[in-house]
Amino acid sequence: MVDLRQYTVYPGRRDDLVRVFDEAFVEGQEAYGMHLVGQFRDLDDPERFAWIRGFPDLATREAALNGFYYGPVWKERGAEANVTMKDSDNALLLKPLEFGAAYPELGAARPPIGATEIPSSVVAGVVYHRGSPDDGFGEYFADQIAPVLSATGATLAATFETLVAENNFPALPLRDEVVLAWFAVFPSDEAYAEHRRQLDQSQSWQNKILPEIICRSIAPPQQLRLRPTARSQFR
Repeated sequence: MVDLRQYTVYPGRRDDLVRVFDEAFVEGQEAYGMHLVGQFRDLDDPERFAWIRGFPDLATREAALNGFYYGPVWKERGAEANVTMKDSDNALLLKPLEFGAAYPELGAARPPIGATEIPSSVVAGVVYHRGSPDDGFGEYFADQIAPVLSATGATLAATFETLVAENNFPALPLRDEVVLAWFAVFPSDEAYAEHRRQLDQSQSWQNKILPEIICRSIAPPQQLRLRPTARSQFR
């Protein structure tokens, strides 16, 4: 399972938050059994920082979050992070439906502390807002949406849906909604733009898939176009 977290930061403070994460919060959280999958700058919103962290199960999540947020790393650097953030409550608890080869495994290599080279890749995805966990949207995505995404150049790295469970660390709120989210990695901005161009020109997408998504959704999908930080595993 993963937390997908999207923070709104104060103007001009995003790089400060990225620095704290890459310096202290990657290994600081993984020491308690979490997996820091990826940290990202949102390319369409200079005041948004997004990140993904994983847990093997709910019991580990509870213990790990308590260990980190009441532990020495957060005690030392937490205020430095908090001062950059305007809102940190945009968070979803998700369970995996499928992983692809581009999704990093726990323990995969990542650049060392102090790395500054930002990848040219784009981690892109969409969050679909659903009315119910029993709406069959997961099956519809696998059968109808994913093939069109693949045909237009998106190789899926991961697909998730909401894990319907009580939040076992209420100090960090979770959004009370049902979603399906997918992510794919593109080697460059140009590759992502080409995928979007092909999707816009796809008759199947425009005439069949997109109207069905709108009918099945309770809010417009959120498009994500993310740049990995220098130390993000997911890149």
